[in-house]
Amino acid sequence: MISLRPIARSDLDLICRHREDMFREAGRAAADLQAMAAPFRRWLEPRLADGRYFGFMALDADAAIGGVGLMEVDWPPHPLHPQDDRRGYVLNLFVNPSHRRMGVAGLLMQASEDAFVRRGISYVFLHATEAGRPLYLRTGWTSTNEMAKTLQV
Repeated sequence: MISLRPIARSDLDLICRHREDMFREAGRAAADLQAMAAPFRRWLEPRLADGRYFGFMALDADAAIGGVGLMEVDWPPHPLHPQDDRRGYVLNLFVNPSHRRMGVAGLLMQASEDAFVRRGISYVFLHATEAGRPLYLRTGWTSTNEMAKTLQV
């Protein structure tokens, strides 16, 4: 039986591992993952502690088999959310390969949407991998016109 629980500060190592596994499976270079690991951990730790990073862990019995991270993002009112100065951001959705195609990601995403609704957030966004895109499209998400560029600093 799959269940969900809120993430906790004690999930720091697990969240870091899920994020690295997620990016590895998406084809990111090992050197890039290694370069990201310590800075991400330093970034995440205080946000887990004060609740700015929240979300859910999926459990099979007592074993964590996946998770999702959530954030409220300060954003100016926009035609897509004209009365709200926030957006919800979904990140780090990961399910262990042994538990894929069993509805775990769908449960995590539904819990995420419910959490944002409880907070009064009506517009949410995420960055999809090719593997995740079919789930999002099936559950009502749409592609946007976002673009990105890395600057040399």
